[in-house]
Amino acid sequence: MSEIHPTAIIADGAKIGENVSIGPYSMVGSDVELDDGVELISHVVVTGHTSIGANTRIFPFASIGHQPQDLKYQGEASSLTIGCNNVIREYVTMNPGTEGGGMATRIGNNCLFMVAAHVAHDCQIADNVILVNNATLAGHVSIEDWAIIGGLSAVHQFVRIGKHSMIGGKTGVAEDVIPYGSVIGNRARLSGLNIVGLKRRDFSREDIQNLRKAYRLIFAEEGTFAERILDVAELFPDNEPVQDIINFINADSSRAICQPKMKDAA
Repeated sequence: MSEIHPTAIIADGAKIGENVSIGPYSMVGSDVELDDGVELISHVVVTGHTSIGANTRIFPFASIGHQPQDLKYQGEASSLTIGCNNVIREYVTMNPGTEGGGMATRIGNNCLFMVAAHVAHDCQIADNVILVNNATLAGHVSIEDWAIIGGLSAVHQFVRIGKHSMIGGKTGVAEDVIPYGSVIGNRARLSGLNIVGLKRRDFSREDIQNLRKAYRLIFAEEGTFAERILDVAELFPDNEPVQDIINFINADSSRAICQPKMKDAA
């Protein structure tokens, strides 16, 4: 049995799973799907073509699925898909996709969106991602597994954030961030590897040492960037974390790779 407060408004056509809890003054639109165990604590609005996975909890005053903040949007039936076991805190906003970005915004599983975080149209967010208070994503941003976006940070449209990376607080990110990287600054500069995160996730000492070596070689001063990438790929052919970085850099992207200041590459 689901529990729906008498003051909640559920539009005809909404699909509500089992053991769903919809708290006071919440609103659920006609094209919304709430999977089993979803909880809207109170004063939550979910609208548009939005689906929310099992056991996701949404806190008061979150706005989920309203039309994108994109002047090109013309009311097309784009979607917002949110996975399972997410926590979406107060005042979070998440928008569906647009015709210019594949018509879909996607959120993975086990993510945490702290107070007033914003996910814009056509973002693609993987699993176990954290957006700290007031972190904001522009449209078309891609975030891989286990990345953390620090408080009051802003990510430029079309930027890619690699797996296990860390974006420091109050950082403006206008370029792609390599997997396992750590960036900080008014305009982000790569400041090293996310060593704390790697240790917390039980990466081996050998993997961390190899990542350190690869990082120094990739961002050294000798040779061209392309030559250094090729050298590192050949030096660590069987090391998965290092190859994650190489593959990320070699992938197609409309943004440059975020680089360190030269003193950080030593």
